[in-house]
Amino acid sequence: MLTKRVVHQRFTHPGMVSTVRRFQLLTGIPFMATSRTVLPDDLLINASDEVLTRQDLVLTALGRRPADRLLRVGRLLDVHSRTWLDDQEIVIKGRRIAYVGPAGSYAGEVNERFSEPDLAAVPGFGEAHKHIESSHLTPEWEAALVMPHGVTWTCEASHEFSNVNGARNLEFWLEARRRGSPMKIFPLPGSAVPPTAYEWGGGWFGYDEQKAFLSESLMVAGLDEVMDWPSISDPGNPSYDRLWGMIGATFEQRGVVEGHGAGLRDMASINAFAAAGLASDHEGWFLDEIWQKLLHGLFIELRPHSLPEVIRGLIDKGLTDWSQIALVTDDRSASDTLKIGATDHNVRLAIENGLAPETAIQCVTLNPARHMRLTPWVGSIAPGRFADIVLLSDVASLSIEKVWADGRPASEGATFIGVRPEIDWPQWATRTVKIDRTVTADDFRIEAPPNRTTVNAALLRPFHWHDDFITMELPVEEGAVQRDAARNVTKFSIVDRFSGEARVSRMFWLGTGPRTPETALASTLGHDKHNIWTVGSSDEAMAISVNALNEQQGGWVLVSGGKILARVRYEVGGLMTARSAEALDAEMQALYAAGAGIDWMYEPTFSPRWWPGFPERLSFATLTCSPWRWVLVAPSELAPDGFVNVLTGKTHPIVW
Repeated sequence: MLTKRVVHQRFTHPGMVSTVRRFQLLTGIPFMATSRTVLPDDLLINASDEVLTRQDLVLTALGRRPADRLLRVGRLLDVHSRTWLDDQEIVIKGRRIAYVGPAGSYAGEVNERFSEPDLAAVPGFGEAHKHIESSHLTPEWEAALVMPHGVTWTCEASHEFSNVNGARNLEFWLEARRRGSPMKIFPLPGSAVPPTAYEWGGGWFGYDEQKAFLSESLMVAGLDEVMDWPSISDPGNPSYDRLWGMIGATFEQRGVVEGHGAGLRDMASINAFAAAGLASDHEGWFLDEIWQKLLHGLFIELRPHSLPEVIRGLIDKGLTDWSQIALVTDDRSASDTLKIGATDHNVRLAIENGLAPETAIQCVTLNPARHMRLTPWVGSIAPGRFADIVLLSDVASLSIEKVWADGRPASEGATFIGVRPEIDWPQWATRTVKIDRTVTADDFRIEAPPNRTTVNAALLRPFHWHDDFITMELPVEEGAVQRDAARNVTKFSIVDRFSGEARVSRMFWLGTGPRTPETALASTLGHDKHNIWTVGSSDEAMAISVNALNEQQGGWVLVSGGKILARVRYEVGGLMTARSAEALDAEMQALYAAGAGIDWMYEPTFSPRWWPGFPERLSFATLTCSPWRWVLVAPSELAPDGFVNVLTGKTHPIVW
């Protein structure tokens, strides 16, 4: 999308001809003369247009061209020096900052002037690591949700949608921005596509794909979290070459390789992780672990669940240089954001636990921008950057009064007033559940060996991070192995949603799912491959839930007594909805209400205090990244029954 901006031009840049030609083709507006040029719109950053934009900013800063807007503020935080500057003016040309200085110091002409003498200006907040898919909103609606909370840019860790439609990944993440959304999304193509060699369908990224993404757009900042540690550390792993190819392509383009060091706490593993070039870790849980990773050169991305203890601990250790630390959200649903906030919640939490407000703000502005090599565009209120400004009525409590983005007001209080483009997402984004048949109860039947009244069965439970799976003797009726509700045993299944064939894996799980008869819960949200999972007290209910998900193209379905009790629609990618956060939350609350009437099994297990409950908790139960061992995936060539140890590649029968 190009917008007509005619300005005086004394000389011509070599790239101007192609830029002007593109403008003519897209708009039909003739090019006037070499003394006047049409400047490109800078919604999407690209090299040739960036030069023209900055040429314009130079002449605007010198007062030789008029500025569009001037915003005068009572105080301004310079995050580079952690210094407050009084009575400052921010001069804006287009979407960028051309000049910052004391009030009254700008010598050029200005079309519009704004004054906020009672407010303090800090840079727009940014996320070094965020899965927008976890809000379950499409990017244009995500912007409307989080921008009143100060968030103006996000490094999108995109292995979720990548696993659904890898080929259109970049197109998807840039579309809202292309249409005028003030939120800057810097995509990081997913390294976990597929998450392991034992999974397939939807997307596949290797060296060629990563090189193409990085070459196509300056908005692509690097490689999303490398989370398959066995593939990095074991040359015999079937994903070894694919992952190192993606890392190599990222190095070639000077991108950032993000890491995922879950469970890697011994000294050898921390050294190996850093040696691999994995530049960051957001999976730290404990102070000693995080301290060692910091000492070994890793950029630390703190999530709220461990933030209080870690912040206090780092302060106690005397840490004075916080430049290697960012505060990140990672996964947060729209419902939770409506309750507690977005990145602003993380900043307040850090301040409450002793971090100076100025340092906490650095951790969501300059620090992540430096780490992701994005400082020419975001991270500070400085010339050349996008004019993204958070206006605070109180710094200590981080009370956000207004937010500017792209040089214009984007929110007033809690109300988003920026551009929210209307996007009719095409079928490649909305028809991603591909099941070309009716799933039946027989698909979930587990046959017993002949002439048996009992069998030995392999069981898992959520977050079972042990070297061995659980074994239990289960009854057989009419040739089929049965659940045992009295011992908290139910059935869990993965249904492939990519091939059209609906290939089904199934096994028994402990302490999971409904005890209520004829009940099942199913979802297309199943990290990180996002096949359909269903858990149920009857095979018939499980079949109803899967067929309903196919019909609605993703989300959640709760079935009981042969009826659908609740639905939540994620019609885009089976992960997101193109609706407001409030509309989505209403459906989620209806699901929670319906779920409250079901008797859910529970089995004591390792479950961190922050871990989400029904139903979100089960969406993480089939992760295949470290520190998981035995998992259930959709049937594959390397795991025909879907039951595989992702550390070793070992498989085992479900019953014997």
